[in-house]
Amino acid sequence: MLIDFFFTLKDAKIPVTIKEFLTLLEAMRQNVIDQSLDDFYYLARLTLVKDEAHFDKFDRAFAQYFKGINGAFETGSAIPLDWLVKRMERELTDEQKAALEKFGYDKLMDRLQELLKEQKERHEGGSKWIGTGGTSPFGNGGTNPEGVRIGGKGGNRTAVKVWDQRSYKDYDSDRELGTRNIKVALRRLRRFAREGAAEELALDQTIRATANNAGWLDIKMQPERRNNVKVLMLFDVGGTMDDHIERTEELFSAAKSEFKNMEFYYFHNCVYDYLWKNNRRRNAERFPTWDVLRKYKPDTKLVFVGDATMSPYEILHPGGSVEYNNEEAGAEWLARFTHAFPKFVWLNPEPEGLWQYRQSIAVIRQLMNNRMFPITLAGLEGAMRTLSK
Repeated sequence: MLIDFFFTLKDAKIPVTIKEFLTLLEAMRQNVIDQSLDDFYYLARLTLVKDEAHFDKFDRAFAQYFKGINGAFETGSAIPLDWLVKRMERELTDEQKAALEKFGYDKLMDRLQELLKEQKERHEGGSKWIGTGGTSPFGNGGTNPEGVRIGGKGGNRTAVKVWDQRSYKDYDSDRELGTRNIKVALRRLRRFAREGAAEELALDQTIRATANNAGWLDIKMQPERRNNVKVLMLFDVGGTMDDHIERTEELFSAAKSEFKNMEFYYFHNCVYDYLWKNNRRRNAERFPTWDVLRKYKPDTKLVFVGDATMSPYEILHPGGSVEYNNEEAGAEWLARFTHAFPKFVWLNPEPEGLWQYRQSIAVIRQLMNNRMFPITLAGLEGAMRTLSK
């Protein structure tokens, strides 16, 4: 049985391994959980899934294999909220509870599908329809020895399916990101080292020194661990980037939170001979690009953020800028940046499916040695892996 479950997870593109599967079997052999499907769900997720980005895929695969609510009817089949409003709870005698019928898994799910087709209004206190407060196997707030809880909080703890909530669905790698998920992806780039004065207890060294000192306490201190990754982010701003303000702001906020050693500058469409930090004062407070190139060490991680959508002339020809007569082509400046900082990527908020229709994106990708990634979870993870190599 569980071998088929293992292959179901593999089919769902979850990177489970034989070693992790054997760990699950050993945990079950040692009876570390009760004989409960919910307990098995948490144990299986703990032992088989090592990256929270795959939690949603795991939930869907688990539901499909064990004939859960997500596998019982099509995605998008919604139960109206007013059907599930908890209006009443019924107290049943032990005799009444014993008289309630158990369907079994297959029959339970088949019956649920039938009700979804037949039921047209909400019900409460009944024994057949999807509703609240009754003895039906479907709904919440009622009593049944073997039911499918739909919405609401658990009460009698007899539901055979409560893991359909899919709390981790935002981690689907094909979904666009919010600030929290961007932080999760950027965290892969962090590298910690001990820097500064000795400020925290070095427990292992203290134990070793005390043992060597015949039991007399010998306290050892060590510098605090700090993230020593240095990041330089260059943000395209204005024009077509106005369509991506929200996502770019989320990325900016997450990056500032995750990387303490981060510097940023703005440019428009392509980098030329100056950058700026304040868009309102872009004409008054400019930073020569040569100074930026010389200011940061070569081990700095360079991240361009832009949709790379412009006229190809803005990249390839002197004077191509839409704002002023630049003496050198943008491609020359991009080459200088990639030479000064060997660890570089370009993050593009445009949907990847549109890249093939933008000539300028093809040009930028070539100049970036194909190190262009979409701003999705999978794209950010790929970018962080590239920067970490």
